[in-house]
Amino acid sequence: MSDKQPYYITTPIYYVNGLPHIGHTYTTIVCDAMARYQRQSGKNVYFLTGTDEHGDKIVQAAEKEGKTPREYVDGISGAFRNTWDSLEIDYDQFIRTTDTEHKKIVGEILQKIFDQGDIYLSEYEGLYCVGCERYLTEKELNEDGQCPDHKTKPEVIKEENYFFKLQKYLPQLEKQLQENPEVVRPKQYYNEVLGTIQELKKTKEDLSISRPKSRLDWGIELPFDNRFVTYVWFDALLNYISAIGGPESENFKTYWPHSTHVIAKDILKPHGIFWPSMLLAAGIPNYQKLMVHGYWLGWGEAKMSKSLGNAADPVELAEKAGGIDLLRYFLLREMAFGSDSKFSEVAIEHRVNIDLANGLGNLLQRTLSMIKKYFEGEIVGNLADHECANQINEIIDSKADGFHENFASFKFHMAYETVFEWIGLQNQIIEENKPWAMAKENSPDLRPLLETLLKGILTALFYLQPVLPERSKKIFDLLQQTDLDRFPRNISEIQLPSIKLEEWPIYFPRLSLVEKEK
Repeated sequence: MSDKQPYYITTPIYYVNGLPHIGHTYTTIVCDAMARYQRQSGKNVYFLTGTDEHGDKIVQAAEKEGKTPREYVDGISGAFRNTWDSLEIDYDQFIRTTDTEHKKIVGEILQKIFDQGDIYLSEYEGLYCVGCERYLTEKELNEDGQCPDHKTKPEVIKEENYFFKLQKYLPQLEKQLQENPEVVRPKQYYNEVLGTIQELKKTKEDLSISRPKSRLDWGIELPFDNRFVTYVWFDALLNYISAIGGPESENFKTYWPHSTHVIAKDILKPHGIFWPSMLLAAGIPNYQKLMVHGYWLGWGEAKMSKSLGNAADPVELAEKAGGIDLLRYFLLREMAFGSDSKFSEVAIEHRVNIDLANGLGNLLQRTLSMIKKYFEGEIVGNLADHECANQINEIIDSKADGFHENFASFKFHMAYETVFEWIGLQNQIIEENKPWAMAKENSPDLRPLLETLLKGILTALFYLQPVLPERSKKIFDLLQQTDLDRFPRNISEIQLPSIKLEEWPIYFPRLSLVEKEK
């Protein structure tokens, strides 16, 4: 086992009643960027994603396609994995709730909680939303009596089921959160969790955790009653534990104390209340962090979702956006994590062109082109820095701590505002020093200026690497940078090789996604 500090990050476990879309993609790219950042910072990272494959919606979706549930989940789970691989998501494990080891650990934890008297059999009647796969209260319905997320009226269902003693653990959870408010971030979601706990305490209701096989047999059988299967909470949510071997494993002991779950706000209640209550009952410490993001708003100001049919295909979108990295950058830079953000081709084009094409791309292309034009592409590499190095080093050193603080807090938009300040400074240095005029005068400062700028560009790319891994690597390869696991505080940490540049592509071309008016 590594002696580096562990860091465990998880996406939600994605439900396979439809293909992956841009909402799933955002969450996964956030986790991927954070995993890359933590690795680059020297941590021992474990990055988990996967698919949730049981429940009513799966059976319905399979029937609609004329398939068995197993055939259906194999296909959709495969599509998720293929999408993440196509988008170069660097996960450590892809878990499926149909995995044998997962089923085993679910059974063990259920049995433990049942044996201590925290699961009991009872009858319940309520308004059941198939889309949410849970009972809704009247208060949760919209003015038309519909589920606000799925725009359908819930069914009235009365049946016998097993219940988890949620009420027993709510006061403990509330106290735990009040003592450590940093567990759920951003703050508005912490406040929402506390408010929901108060509402749940008033209802005095516990949590239904099973479905009778007479209605649903596609699930993990309860170990203490084979007439029932486990409902999503005690199946899907336990993936975060089963993926690292269960509570007794060394992997669990290493990673669980350093766990961060990343979710969208629509699943705050199960992750912010049901899941930590389950952990309390199982005698397992709570996760370290729950990071909650907002929605990408598409057409008609509705959140982008497969059930509403307004979600974009992520691989197709990456191709339109000019590549995986450009889509990654747009998603992390455009959304203030925790708030909703508008999604459109206009927004992608604007963000990519302003920051990447006009900012970083222009700086890189101009610097390389002038080295080619004035020095036949030769980089000496061991020169003393130009005097502009003082300006570049000063801004990097003054902004680096803010970058790390913002990035580690999932404030990606603020972290990258910082980096583009020193990219902007270097473009300004070019305008002020006018290297084209220096070339006419045969100034001895021209080569040191261009090579100092190149080191400044490479420094910025180290900070951009978690969100632009593909483009950064191509530029690092061009300039023979091999020690990539660091964040330089000074351009003197960058060593340029003695090489001759022949040709290179335009790494950040301008996008033209939107047809302009004539």
